Order: sequence, then C-alpha cells, then structure tokens
Amino acid sequence: MASSAQQKQFINDIGYIIQEEAKNRGYKVTSAIIAQACIESGYNTSLLSMKYHNYFGMKCGSAWKGPSVNLATKEEYNSQLVSIRDNFRVYGSMEEGVKGYFDFISTNRYSNLKTAETAEEYLKRIKADGYATSSQYVSTCMSVVNRHDLTSYDTVKVYKPITPELILRIIDGEYGNGAAREARLVLEGYKYDDVRKKINDLDKIAREYLPDIRSKGGAYWQCVVSLMLL
Repeated sequence: MASSAQQKQFINDIGYIIQEEAKNRGYKVTSAIIAQACIESGYNTSLLSMKYHNYFGMKCGSAWKGPSVNLATKEEYNSQLVSIRDNFRVYGSMEEGVKGYFDFISTNRYSNLKTAETAEEYLKRIKADGYATSSQYVSTCMSVVNRHDLTSYDTVKVYKPITPELILRIIDGEYGNGAAREARLVLEGYKYDDVRKKINDLDKIAREYLPDIRSKGGAYWQCVVSLMLL
C-alpha cells in the first residue's frame, strides 16, 4: 500500500502530464483521470505501472499492436471478484503511458467523455462505457478526487515547463525585450512571472559566484543555465 508521501509524489509526477494531455486533446476534466491512475496503479506501486508504465490497467484488446505483458488481475463479475490472467499494454515512459490512455479512450465507445463537465460525470460515463467492472468504481475514484483535492487540476491553467533551452533562447534575444518578450512567452504558454524570476535568480547567482566568466558572453550563460536548470 502506498504511503501518504508516495501518493503525493505520484500525483505530482503524473498530474501535470495528464493535465497537459487532457487540454491538448480537448477534455474538460482532469481530476477524474488522475484518480483513475491512482486507483488502477495503486499510486504507482503495481508491477504493471512501475515496470511497464501502464498506469490505467489497459488490456491489449484486438486493436493493440505494441508490446504486451501477461499478468494476473482481478475482475468483478456478478458481484464476485474473480482472479484471471490477461495481456496488458506496455509503454516506455510515464508520458507514453498517459498518451496511451488518451489513445485508448479516443474511440467511438468513449466519445461521450469529452463533454463531461465534472469528475463524477466523467467517471459515471466511463464506467457505463464498460471501462471497469468494479461496481464501486465511481465512488472509489471520487474518494481519491476528494481526498487529494484533485479538482484543482480542472481549473488551474497549464503552463509549459521552463527548460534550459528556453532560457538560452531568451538570452540570445530570440524573444525580444520588454512587453514584446512578455507577450510572446504568454502566447506560447509560459508563465511570464516565473520565467522572469528564473532569469533574475540565475543572473544573481552568477554575479555572486561566477563573476569571472561574465565577460565571456554566451559561454557564461551556458554554464549558469547548465548548472541551475539541468
């Protein structure tokens, strides 16, 4: 069973990835999907998630052409839990596993999910669509949504991560200066205040600890960015 720290870490790790992918694919609800990942993977403690990056318990089915693994699982039939073995989809990373989930629900069978407005509505629909056999699936997932306040992921704007490459492009003048720089960064999906703070922090650290390489221009910034952001 995952500890509180493990639960929090898993949500932090996968939450942004799900949020960004949901936004890109046109889904309104993120919280329900994060809850599904938590339940299906045991907060990333199951073998299927830890080793094979399948965080949603997705079986192969006839359409899957990628790698697979045969594992034991439990399904509920007529209110009885039954132990079975089945073939599950295998992915190469957390990002691939999340994208795989959205590919999985992109069929006509799950087309009603995009218009769901709340976590509960999303979960009721996906349960009715046949995604899970557990009679308690909706309530179990909703308990995770409420316990971890996952609805915050439904309303918080998704910002692109600040990378070393972005900082170097800004320093090289690619984004211009002043209001023009801010407007372009915001348009591309970055939180401008965070970008500005990161650059100012880097400059402050460099002035204090690396003054001897400031005169080297690009080499100075390359060194600082590599040290502080990589």
